[in-house]
Amino acid sequence: RIVGQALTTELGQSVVVDNKPGAGGNIGASLAAKAQPDGYTLFMGTVGTHAINPALYKKLPYDPLKNLTPVALVSSSPILMVSGAGTSLHTIAEVLKAAKAKPDTVTVGYSGNGTVAHLAVTQVEQAVGIKLRHVPYKGIAQAITDLSGGQIDLFVGSIPSLIGQVRNDKLQPLVVTSRQRSGELPSTPTMAESGSAGFEAITWFGILAPAGTPDAVVQKLNQAINAALAEPDVKEKLRSEGGDILGGSSEDFGKLMRAEVPRWAKIVKDSGASLN
Repeated sequence: RIVGQALTTELGQSVVVDNKPGAGGNIGASLAAKAQPDGYTLFMGTVGTHAINPALYKKLPYDPLKNLTPVALVSSSPILMVSGAGTSLHTIAEVLKAAKAKPDTVTVGYSGNGTVAHLAVTQVEQAVGIKLRHVPYKGIAQAITDLSGGQIDLFVGSIPSLIGQVRNDKLQPLVVTSRQRSGELPSTPTMAESGSAGFEAITWFGILAPAGTPDAVVQKLNQAINAALAEPDVKEKLRSEGGDILGGSSEDFGKLMRAEVPRWAKIVKDSGASLN
């Protein structure tokens, strides 16, 4: 919505956000893939819709690399592990120590099987040699209630979804999964600093158009998106939610997608996750 508002100004016409939730983003992606390739229908894709879902779902109603054309990357955000304010686990070091001492007893919640958060937990387990007890939720609200009440020990999710409660001291940030620390949580260490060199598990967002959209239209949209991302208020709003501004060319976005598909396919396979 932040980018949509800015694009309204850049393009001189209204940009309407139409939420189409369901099936991990597959419903929205499929609708966008089937839309007229005239530049008037765009899709906000994610690492889920364009890198994870191809390996996670047995039948995908669209081909992420063939049916949608990359226009421009928007932002990326690390995954954040938090504990409840009243927990005995105050640092990632304490989490790792407890998990190694008693495998499969420290409980960790996340929203949905096969999500970036779920796969990030799997990566953490593999990277540092621990076994956590997974507790998947349908959404974040019940999970945070359980975390605050002590029913689960940890929760893993995106920074934008958790930053508000972290700032209000209701949740305790333990570790981020990016290579560098988050600008919004500068005192929270990375997994790389916590004994897993090179560790990275981030979610990214980018705008795509239906395949067949004329290159001139793609380039015009790319320029408008990059201009929107350069606006100070857009930068501030995205960064305040824990996002890192990306931007760049449509070719940059395409290169990233082609690299991410096989990388996440291995992670999904290792996790054992699969959805119909």
